[in-house]
Amino acid sequence: MRTIDWFALSICFCMFSSVALAHEGHEQTAPSVAAVQPSTDTNDSKAWFTDTPLQDQNGNTLRFYSDVLQDRVVLLNVMFTRCDDACPLITRKLKEVREALGDKADGITFISLTSDPLRDTPAVLKAYTLKQGIDGPHWFFLTGDKAQMDLVLDRIGQTGPNPEQHSTRLIVGDVVNKRWSTIRPDAPVAAIAQRLQLLTMPVAGR
Repeated sequence: MRTIDWFALSICFCMFSSVALAHEGHEQTAPSVAAVQPSTDTNDSKAWFTDTPLQDQNGNTLRFYSDVLQDRVVLLNVMFTRCDDACPLITRKLKEVREALGDKADGITFISLTSDPLRDTPAVLKAYTLKQGIDGPHWFFLTGDKAQMDLVLDRIGQTGPNPEQHSTRLIVGDVVNKRWSTIRPDAPVAAIAQRLQLLTMPVAGR
């Protein structure tokens, strides 16, 4: 498995304009990404990702780093509920990934961030999860006001001029050990599940 440190993460995020399962009929543009500085400290990680307060699909307010990312193995993707092509397909695939993980799924947190916060309120996100048959404590669908979401999406290289212009790449990470990589969303379910399982394994020497 290819892993990257914090410095390499900036390079990785800059590559997010290579889009798989792109939104049909929409031009893709590369997001503007600030350089990620090398970090070996939890406080630096918190400062980078920010503790921006967001709302999940149940209306709970969560701090992005402290409540969502910290100490977890995570999979992040960006979506919006009005999308009728790539987003629901990816959501369904990620549901299959969780099913393939079986009991190990409880140790991995999925984080779906809306690129359309003006429309995707917590209630709209909740309706979307119910439509997709998703109900569980380990999958957050997050929204906020536009400034909040723009900040968080910028930190993961996903800021775009409109909701359609986001990457469909999946971001997977072991937050504690700062192991991050991206996965094409058209990768097989078993391959995505295996990548996540590998991230849950202890790091040699730690």
